[in-house]
Amino acid sequence: MSVSLKPLDQQTIVITGATSGIGLATALLAAERGATLVLAARSADDLDEAAAQCRAKGATVETVAADVADAAVHQLIHDTAHEAFGGFDTWVNNAGVSVYGELKDIPEEDARQLFETNYWGVVHGSLTAAKHFREKGSSGALINVGSVLSDRAIPLQGHYSASKHAVKGFTDALRMELEKEGVPVSVTLVKPSAINTPYAEHAANHMDREAKLPPPTYAPEVVARAILHAAEHPQRNVTVGAKDGVVAVLGGVAPRLTDKLMEGAFFGLQKGEPIAGPTEGALHEPPTGAVRVSGNADGHVFKSSAWTQIQQRPMASLGAALAAGVAIAWARRN
Repeated sequence: MSVSLKPLDQQTIVITGATSGIGLATALLAAERGATLVLAARSADDLDEAAAQCRAKGATVETVAADVADAAVHQLIHDTAHEAFGGFDTWVNNAGVSVYGELKDIPEEDARQLFETNYWGVVHGSLTAAKHFREKGSSGALINVGSVLSDRAIPLQGHYSASKHAVKGFTDALRMELEKEGVPVSVTLVKPSAINTPYAEHAANHMDREAKLPPPTYAPEVVARAILHAAEHPQRNVTVGAKDGVVAVLGGVAPRLTDKLMEGAFFGLQKGEPIAGPTEGALHEPPTGAVRVSGNADGHVFKSSAWTQIQQRPMASLGAALAAGVAIAWARRN
């Protein structure tokens, strides 16, 4: 199966969760690069604002006010793209939510809602996109925004970590099935580290302190560039940020030690100032007036990721993988 992806200025791109954070950053950058856009999110008012920002950069934009947790809306997104532009070339499943707190303190209702968005939203979006590419017969890209937490779970975001493990497993299985079938689609899993978006502000919080992102953080535009690179160049996985990749490798070599290090660091690093009680964030309802790319992360925010750039060069990526494998084998032997 040969996959040949179009330049961005010849593409129609679907983006879910397009009104804030990574989704909005990706939409704005795609608009700058000449792509046609179909944007989906829960708030119609915020979608209008996001679309206006993209149109100001010269893009043609259609919007769909929809909650990806509803299985039926993905066909509506598909139909909107088909009726307006004759289809789409890239589908980006980006919409996601989080819940902070110890697992014993999180209501099942919140955990189920998180999975409806983070996992089932990706499943239904992916299958809708795959059906389109199967029927279309020409190359396309399916890009699922996962997380580095699909490789190594983190305390206080246990359900979020579990949902991203599920997204990784689903994405890997779907890639193999589509390849076996001969569907000309590139399936990419993008795994961001901590990204300076309104993520923590929008998360439900069952702690007695503000939810925070553990440093270091990266600018949302770093992820947007990785997503759009995958829209033009077939790529299996791409991690944004090196720290969590190191943690994942260490976890493979010394899991118990890694547990202890994470227990010592990540409880405190994810907690801010005291708050009165639990907050629902944007878990069940969309935030209002939330059209914003960046969050309020403490400390330095990295504007680029050398590790991400290495992965986008196939031979360098192979070399890095071989080096990591040798290091793991040596550590286990010694």
